[in-house]
Amino acid sequence: MSARRLAWSLFGLFVGLAAATPVLVAVRDGNASDALVAIGIGFALVGALVASRQPANAVGWLLLVAAVALGIDTFMTVYASPASLPGAALAAWLSSWLLFVWLYLPALFLTLLFPTGRLLSRRWRAAVWLGVGAVAANIAGAAFAPGLLEITTDRPIRNPLGIGGRVGEAIPWLSGIGEVLAAGTLVLGGVSVALRLRRARGRERQQVTWFAYICLLALVPFIVLAMVSIVAGDDVAPWLSVLSVIAWWSLVVLVLVGLPAAIGIAILRHQLYDIDVVINRTLVYGALTLTLGGSYLGSVLLLQLVLNPLTQGSDLAVAMSTLAVAALFRPARRRIQLLVDRRFFRHRYDAARTLQAFGSRLRDQLDVDALGNDLQVVVRDTMQPTQVTLWLRGSR
Repeated sequence: MSARRLAWSLFGLFVGLAAATPVLVAVRDGNASDALVAIGIGFALVGALVASRQPANAVGWLLLVAAVALGIDTFMTVYASPASLPGAALAAWLSSWLLFVWLYLPALFLTLLFPTGRLLSRRWRAAVWLGVGAVAANIAGAAFAPGLLEITTDRPIRNPLGIGGRVGEAIPWLSGIGEVLAAGTLVLGGVSVALRLRRARGRERQQVTWFAYICLLALVPFIVLAMVSIVAGDDVAPWLSVLSVIAWWSLVVLVLVGLPAAIGIAILRHQLYDIDVVINRTLVYGALTLTLGGSYLGSVLLLQLVLNPLTQGSDLAVAMSTLAVAALFRPARRRIQLLVDRRFFRHRYDAARTLQAFGSRLRDQLDVDALGNDLQVVVRDTMQPTQVTLWLRGSR
């Protein structure tokens, strides 16, 4: 079987699982969240495109295997929910360890192999073996642990392949070792991405930048979830619950949609060089959202303190704050854009200043020769071409 046929066959398998799972959820009255397996279509599609066009690139195959494992895991979870069905124990057993395939494979190895599908050097093989050990230890720890399987069903299911005795008592330690190895591999993967970004030039630098951009964005909701779990404890305030839900779904969307999109753009080179624009807009609108949100909350609280004795609890403070924030949008966006360009995109900032100064001189300049010289200087400073030639149409 050719690589192209194998890649699209695996993609078709995922599509079939993603289509069958919601039907099974509806028939079995299962958990509605299991029907969302279709959002993993990004991994399957990008994986199939990369694997079929660049079979030697391991990134495409990693994405495909992860997507198929996710589809099988979810389908088996739904199938095993009525534990009385034939084969439910085997389905629950598969679901108990497939998590470490579809989650750990891309998480541990993409950072080491992206974008070329090869390691930085032979010395990085140790990191790959570390990741393989992490996946194997976690799979073995989940697949052969004695006792009940950790899966939600109408009645408990005992692990059909659970190992008892002294070996069974040591299996939880195996899972703990796997988690430690996984953490070490994640750290080495982050170092690998940083080194690639530092050493890469031209096209490869843009590819790694796309990947690193999504990874850094995904860190934000991950940190929020970690902070909420640390601060809240058992007593979770309503607003913290809302924040956790928003952070969780942001993380899901960034990982299952944003990450494969960034990988597809980088490897397939579609709109590859737009990453600077994307980062610029993220910084500007992220800072603008925080600024306007803080201004709105502050003005509402302040105006309520001032107006409550006069309005006796009306919504005037909210209305005035909304109008004030709406009026603040344009000047705040302009100011933040200027700060972002000056701090992170100095070339763009300098080019804008150069064009502004040239426009001012253009209104007062009457000498054609001087104007031509000024125009060539502006083109060199802003676009930095290898050569500039100015042709002027002669008068008849």
